[in-house]
Amino acid sequence: MSRGVSKSEELYGDFLRELREIERKWQREWYERGIFNAEPDPSRPKYFITVPYPYVSGPPHIGHGRTFTIGDIIARYKRARGYNVLFPIAWHITGTPIQSVADRIMRGDPEDIKLYSWYVSLYVSDENKVKEILESFKDPWNIAKFFASVYANDFKAMGYSMDFRRQFTTGDPDYNAFIIWQYYKLREKGYITQGSHVVLYSPDEGQAVGEHDIRGGDEITIDILEFNLVKFKIEGENRYLVAATLRPETIYGITNVWVNPSIKYVVARVNNEEWIISRPAAWKLSYQGYKVKVVGEVSGEELVGRFVMAPLINRRVPVLPASFVDENTGTGVVYSVPAHAPYDYVALMDLKNDEKTLSRYGIRDLVKDLEPISIIKLPNYGKYPAKDVVERLGIKNQGDKDKLDEATRIVYREEFYNGVMNNNTLFPGMKVEEARKRTIDELMKVNAWGRIYEVEPRNVYTRSGNPIIAAVIKDQWFLNYGNPEWKEKAFKCLNSMRIIPERYRKNFEDTFHWLSMRPCARKRGLGTRLPWDPEWIIESLSDSTIYMAYYTVAHKIKSSPLAKELGDFARRVIETRGGDSEALNAIMSFFDYVFLGIGKASDVAKIFNVSEDLINDLRREFTYWYPVDERHSGPDLISSHLSFFIFHHVGIFPEEYWPRAITFNEFVIREGMKMSRSLGNVLPLPDIPRHYSSDLARLYIASAADLETTLDWREDDVANTASRLQRFWVIANDIIRRGKPSGVGGLSFISRWLLSRVNKVIVEATEDMERENIRAYALGAFFGLLSAVERYLEVASVSGVGQDEINWVTWYVLERWVKLIQPLIPHIAEELWHRMGNETFVSLEPWPEADKSLINEEVDVAINLVDRVISDIQEILRVTNIKPKTVHLYVGPPIEYYEIVKEASRLINEGKTMGEAIRSIISEPRFRRMSNVVANLVSKYIDGTIPRNIISRDVEIRVFEEMRRYIAYKVNAEVVIQDATKPTYDPENRARNALPGRPAIYIEKQ
Repeated sequence: MSRGVSKSEELYGDFLRELREIERKWQREWYERGIFNAEPDPSRPKYFITVPYPYVSGPPHIGHGRTFTIGDIIARYKRARGYNVLFPIAWHITGTPIQSVADRIMRGDPEDIKLYSWYVSLYVSDENKVKEILESFKDPWNIAKFFASVYANDFKAMGYSMDFRRQFTTGDPDYNAFIIWQYYKLREKGYITQGSHVVLYSPDEGQAVGEHDIRGGDEITIDILEFNLVKFKIEGENRYLVAATLRPETIYGITNVWVNPSIKYVVARVNNEEWIISRPAAWKLSYQGYKVKVVGEVSGEELVGRFVMAPLINRRVPVLPASFVDENTGTGVVYSVPAHAPYDYVALMDLKNDEKTLSRYGIRDLVKDLEPISIIKLPNYGKYPAKDVVERLGIKNQGDKDKLDEATRIVYREEFYNGVMNNNTLFPGMKVEEARKRTIDELMKVNAWGRIYEVEPRNVYTRSGNPIIAAVIKDQWFLNYGNPEWKEKAFKCLNSMRIIPERYRKNFEDTFHWLSMRPCARKRGLGTRLPWDPEWIIESLSDSTIYMAYYTVAHKIKSSPLAKELGDFARRVIETRGGDSEALNAIMSFFDYVFLGIGKASDVAKIFNVSEDLINDLRREFTYWYPVDERHSGPDLISSHLSFFIFHHVGIFPEEYWPRAITFNEFVIREGMKMSRSLGNVLPLPDIPRHYSSDLARLYIASAADLETTLDWREDDVANTASRLQRFWVIANDIIRRGKPSGVGGLSFISRWLLSRVNKVIVEATEDMERENIRAYALGAFFGLLSAVERYLEVASVSGVGQDEINWVTWYVLERWVKLIQPLIPHIAEELWHRMGNETFVSLEPWPEADKSLINEEVDVAINLVDRVISDIQEILRVTNIKPKTVHLYVGPPIEYYEIVKEASRLINEGKTMGEAIRSIISEPRFRRMSNVVANLVSKYIDGTIPRNIISRDVEIRVFEEMRRYIAYKVNAEVVIQDATKPTYDPENRARNALPGRPAIYIEKQ
C-alpha cells in the first residue's frame, strides 16, 4: 500500500527535498508561535469554519487530505480578507469501530494484525516498538490515543492553519458532560423517545448499529425493506407454507408456490402456528417481534408436489421447485405470478422444458397445464408484461440474474405507477398502488398476512465482522426526527443556508423528508453513556452534532479546573442514572449559561469554585464565534451527520446561532480506481510530505478537479504539477536575486500587459474564492499567472526591454503573487515572502488589492493581436514551405477603417443584420463615398477576419513597432513594420489589404 518513491520524486527529487526542508521550517515557526491560534476580537469580523473531525481508528489518507486541504484554503483566504478565522480540530473516537479493532487484535485476527502493523509502521520505524504498540491496541483507548496524536502531526505536516489548542476527543470526561447536557436538552424538548421500532441490528453484538458501526457504512446506502408474508395452508395439514413478497396485490394471479429443493426448511412454531420457512427467516423473525421456536425440519424436496390453498381466492395451487429461490431472502418461499413477475415467468418456462426435473418429482401433469394469469392492465404492454420484458431483454433462463433483476425493476415500477387491476381481482379498475393497501387489509382479515424486514443489500456486517439484520427492538432510545415541529425548524434553517455546490441541497431535502426515528444509543463501544439509562451508550453520530460549540471553549475548559469538575459531575450523573441532582444541576447550569445565556455567571462560578471572569470569558468566546459560518465536508455525510448537525442546532440553539453554510468536495480515487486495502492503492496522508511535498499535494488537490468532481490522483499528472511548481520556484528566486529597482520611467507595452494581467488575476481570483470555485482560483492564480510571467520574460528579453524595467515589473508581480497563492502553497509563499526581505508572516498578510487603474483591456487586445499575426506568419511559412529573409508587416490602414469597424461592432451587437449595418454606416455623410469599403469591412468583421476587439490605429502601430524584435524571433526572420497608408517598400501592393487588427503580410524569400 503506497510506500516507496513517487514519480515526482524520481524526476524532481532535489527540488522536492528542498521543499520538504522549507515546509518543516515554516511549520515549526507557525505552530511554535501559535500564529493560527484564534482569539475573540470584536473589532474584526469573525469566520468560524469546521471540517468534520476524523474518526481516529487508523491513519488519515489522501481523501482526508482533499477535504481538509480545501477547508484550509478557505480558512487562509478568509484570514487574508480580514476575517478573524477559527479553524479548529478534534478527534472522534466513540462508537464501535475502535472497540471492534481492539476485539479483533485481542483475538489475534491475522488480517487486522497485519493491517495495524502497517498503520503503526507509517509512524514508527523500530519493529519492536511497532509490536509493542500493537500489543497495547488490545485496549481500545490506546488505539484512540495513538491515532489522535499522529493525526495532529499529519495535519501540521500539511500546513493546516488550525488552532490546535482546542483539540479534544469525544471520550474526554468533560466532553461527556457536554453530551449529557445536549441529551437532556433534547429530552426536555420531547425529541427523544423510547419504544419499539425496526432498526439495523447486530445479534452477535446485541445492539442497534449506525453507519460508523458498519463495515463500509460510509460508502454504501443501506435500506430496510418490508416484505409481506402470505400464509398458504398446506393441504391436509394444520401448517402453513409462508411466502414473502413485496407485491401482495399479485396474489390473484398465483399459479403455484416455489421452494428450493436443495434447501432444508424448518418447521417453526410462530405465535402458536406452525410455519414452514427457511432457517435464516426463523432466526430473523425471532428479532422482529415474533415468538419463534424451531420444532422440526423438512427438505424442499419433500414439499415439491404438495398442494396449498391460496388465501382470498381459495385456489388450490401446487408447490414446485425453483433454483432462484434464496433461503436468505424473505422466507425462502415465493409464490409464483408468472404474468407479472419475470423471475416466476422464466422459472415456469424453465421447468416446463426440464424433463429430468418433471420426471424426478412426478409433476409433469401438474406443470404442463400451468399458464400465466393476467391480473393487471398495463398501457403499452401485452397481456403478460413479465413475458414482454423478458423477451425484450433477451433473458434465457434463471441463471441470467442481472437481467432478471433489471426486468423485475421495470415491471414492478411500471405496474405500480401505471397499472390498473383486472376484473378477476377483488378490486377491478383500481390502481395498483391503492390495491396493494386494500389487499393487505383483506389478508389481515383472514389471518393470512404478516411482515418480515430485510436489510438491503443483503450481506452487511459490523466492523467486527458480525452479520447485520433488521430487528424490532423494545425499549430502544430514538431521536424522533419525524417530530413535525423539529422538522419544520430544520427546513427553515436549511432554506436560510448556503449550500455549495447548490445541487446538493436536494439531497438534504430528500433526507429531511424521510428522516424519522433514529436509534441514538447502543450497548457497546466507546462513548458517553445515556445519563438516565447508562446501560446504553450514545451512538457515535448522535454525539457528533453540535460539538462545534465545544470548540469555542474547549481550550479554556481544559486549561482550568473546569475540565476535572465537569468530568467528575458527568461520572456522578451516570453512576446515579441521573439521580444525583447536584451533579446534574451543575452540568446543566454550566452549559445553559455558556451556550444559551440562561442563568447567572456568578451562580455557575460558585458551583465550580472558579472566578466569575472565567465563566463570562467562556460565554464571550461562544457568542463571538458562533454560529458556524461554514461546514466543509464530503457529500456522503448528508444523509446522516450533516442533517443531524442541522436538526440538533435548531433543536437546542436560538435562530441567531443556526449554521450558515455547508460546502462539499467529492472523493478521491487513484489511477482511475477506487482506493481500497485489497487493491493496495491506498495513499496514506503521512506519505505525502515524505514522497511528494505538502505544497505539491495541495496544489494538485486544488487544481486537478472541481469540488463536485471526483479527484483522480494520477502520478503522471502530479509529476507535471511538480514540473510547473519547480518552474515557478526558479522564476521567483531569480526575481528575488535580481532585486527591486527604486523605480523606472515609462513602461513598454509588454510590461503594461503583465501589470494589467496580474491585477486582473487578483480580481478573478477574488471572485472565484468568494464563490468557492477553488479549481478556477488555482488554475488562474498559479498556473495562469505563471504562464503570463513566462511569456513576459520571453517577450521582454527579446524585445529589448531594459533590465531595470523587467526587475521592477516582476518584483511588483511577485509581491502580489506570493500573497495571492499563500492559501494554495503556504510554505513556499512564506519562504519567498521572507526571502524578499519581509519580516511578517505572509500567512497573516492581507489579500492583495487589485489596482484597477492598471487593468488595461486595450493592452491585452494589442498583445493578443501580435500573437495572432505571429500565428498567421507561421501558418503561411508552414503551408508554403518558404525560407523567409524578411517579413514586411503593413500595419494601420486609414483611420476611417477603424471608425467603420467600431460602428459596425455597435450595430451588430444591437442585433442589426449585415445589410442593415452597411446601410446605416453609408448613410453617414463621411462614409457615403466609401460604400465598397464599408461593405468589405462589415463582411470581414462578421466572418471573423477582423477581430471582435480592435484597438486604435496609433496603438496598433506602436505595439508592432515595439514588439518587432519579438516577432522576428518567433518567425526566425527580419521583420519590417510599415505604415499601411504610406509604405516605403511594397512590391506586391499588399498594404491595400491591411485591415484594422489584421495587418497585411509580405514575405521575402532567402
